[in-house]
Amino acid sequence: MDLYLDRSQPSEKRAADLLRRLSLPEKIGQLNQKLLGWKCYRRTSAGIELTEEFQEAARDGNTGAIYGLFRADPWSGVTYGPGLLPADGPKVANAMQRFVVENSRWKIPLLFSEECPHGHMALDGTLFPTNIGSACSWNPALYERAMQMAAREIRACGGNLGLVSVLDVARDPRWGRTEETLGEDPYLISQFAAAAVRGLQGDNTVAFGPDRVAAVVKHAIAQGEALGGHNTAPAPIGEREVREIHLPPLHTAFQAGAGLVMAAYNEIDGLACISNRKLLTDLFRNELGFRGVVMADGVAVDRLTELMGVSLPEAAAFALRAGVDLSLWDRAYTHLEEAFQRGLVKIEEIDAAAERILTLKFRLGIYDQPYLDESIAVTTRGEADRAISLELARESLVLLKNDQNLLPFSRTLKRIAVLGPNADHIYNMLGDYTAPQRDGQVITLLRGIREAASSGTEIVYHRACSIRNLDRSGLTPAIEAAKNADVTVLCLGGASTRDFGAVFESNGAIRPGANVEAEMECGEGVDSASLRLPGLQEELFRLVAATGTPAVVVLIQGRPYAIPELARDANAILAAWYPGQEGGRAVAEALFGDFNPSGKLSISVPRSEAQLPVYYNHKPAARLDYSDMPSTPLYPFGFGLSYTRFAYRDLAVEPSHQSPPARFTVSVTVQNVGDREGAEVVQLYLRDKAATIVRRVAELKGFLKITLRPNEDRRVIFDLGPDELGLWNAEMQWVVEPGEFIVRVGGDSTAPLTASFTVDP
Repeated sequence: MDLYLDRSQPSEKRAADLLRRLSLPEKIGQLNQKLLGWKCYRRTSAGIELTEEFQEAARDGNTGAIYGLFRADPWSGVTYGPGLLPADGPKVANAMQRFVVENSRWKIPLLFSEECPHGHMALDGTLFPTNIGSACSWNPALYERAMQMAAREIRACGGNLGLVSVLDVARDPRWGRTEETLGEDPYLISQFAAAAVRGLQGDNTVAFGPDRVAAVVKHAIAQGEALGGHNTAPAPIGEREVREIHLPPLHTAFQAGAGLVMAAYNEIDGLACISNRKLLTDLFRNELGFRGVVMADGVAVDRLTELMGVSLPEAAAFALRAGVDLSLWDRAYTHLEEAFQRGLVKIEEIDAAAERILTLKFRLGIYDQPYLDESIAVTTRGEADRAISLELARESLVLLKNDQNLLPFSRTLKRIAVLGPNADHIYNMLGDYTAPQRDGQVITLLRGIREAASSGTEIVYHRACSIRNLDRSGLTPAIEAAKNADVTVLCLGGASTRDFGAVFESNGAIRPGANVEAEMECGEGVDSASLRLPGLQEELFRLVAATGTPAVVVLIQGRPYAIPELARDANAILAAWYPGQEGGRAVAEALFGDFNPSGKLSISVPRSEAQLPVYYNHKPAARLDYSDMPSTPLYPFGFGLSYTRFAYRDLAVEPSHQSPPARFTVSVTVQNVGDREGAEVVQLYLRDKAATIVRRVAELKGFLKITLRPNEDRRVIFDLGPDELGLWNAEMQWVVEPGEFIVRVGGDSTAPLTASFTVDP
């Protein structure tokens, strides 16, 4: 038996044996992911058939992977009717695999890449909150369960790669893709990045399970440092900022075993990530030990022709030599044979990339079993999946203000006015990268309140205004409703809802400035110079506040808005982000006290965009007050209120000093001093007071979410070692230096409870 056919052999050996049999075009074919999945099939009166475009491109092993077979959205144009339902997936995926296997010498099956930024981006895929909200749960274990759910849905349909945004650190909330990030802190993001990989891949030391997919973690690296908040803009930083802020999530994702990483669009110090060998090969592979596949972002290799003024073969050579294995929608990688003939790339470089892709296919088990069992009915959106979505939505909610304990509502209220553009808009609950939804699949806030309120409570609804449009005709009836209500719930914020009439870039992003009539003001390609609430929303709030009726503001949003007026005058504020398909139920339950909010901010809320940046982990000399405004955020990183109160005491560090390699134990007692059960996120921040480089004023180094009954207390313990105490010195070596450290523990990044310890020389 040929070695590559022997299932008892390691995947790496099988891949190497198969590789040596391939021709140069067959090797290059494995590196190509040019086809868009929705262009590979069509519905006819006789059923679903494969298109000529697919058959021509996939014949003779010329395609290694297909992107977005199940993607449905305005860019793809796929909706219910022509699109693939979960039950269609195995049949179509099998037909495509069968065509490829039967029309190539070595019968190498396809990889199917699928988006799962907050659930599988497919018709009938289960949706949970976007990442910026999920991270506010400070519950990586729950997030891992959600990603496991997404993996199960993708694999059941026929997909085997899951693209998930867990590497971007949001440093400027004007950036439209802030909603895809897990916030501003590298440590918090790192915990969620590892959880995403575990959820998608499971225990994948040798092979992937039948209900798991290989994680494509993105974007590498520093895309969240976008200059001016512009999507794909250069990151104006050096190596230290890369290592201190942007590398930790990637490192933990690699440690968790991520199968693939996506190289970002941006450039750092004049080098595009897609063509940066020092980044993709020297750092990722040689230093961090990554052995998986590097995938390009969409048309990023072709984009080098514009950025660098090179030809397509030259662009392909730049990317391949840097370490990019698999293209995405590019034409450039179809020119690799020409690049080889011109001496721009070596056969060893083509072989290395092809071998990594073949190894992944063997690990996924698709070479030995490329087909799914079509007799098994594929069902998604089960009650268990919805329960996970609901639980994560609940924990993502952040209570920012609650004057005089207006919340939770009493169920004896006679009339509630529900107002605002986001109160009853299905797609505004979901964020960007969202498939079309069936009627009833998404619970809006209005529906949630109607279901949660008692039968004796009248619910009066008016949209009042839109997100961006300046039509004032709805304001008057809305204000009249507020005047006659016991309380007003004002649902404001933004929208990442793509319009089917929108204009898109070649990579699927919204074309800036070409969609002025749309309500979308956040999402990929939709960056904002202002962080004020758009349209008439601030005026609506002022008019409601002037009625004297108590007002609760619910913010449905993809980025933190600058809301100083709301913070001053609203009676209560609840940040709900884009809470997903169960979001309306979760928010309503929080308003009526069916559960106690426990979310904490994963990103600081600014007073004004003119303050930016306002992230908490700045350098000591970076935050002097302005003459007209404090430099501090409106709400700090890690902040979040509860319907109960927590007290911290007896902070201790043992030992008080120790020589390297030093380890310290930090302990603190946390007590629920309120009158109802609640969950608190205990946060530990560290400052290195004496170092050979300039350190940050605070860095999150540990957190734990605990639930306490009234009057219950618990001793919480953290361990600090070289991973937490170390720094990148002037030579970019990770070392623990002697000196004094200050530790702060509490409920947010301004925690006042401090202690110190010393690392001895």
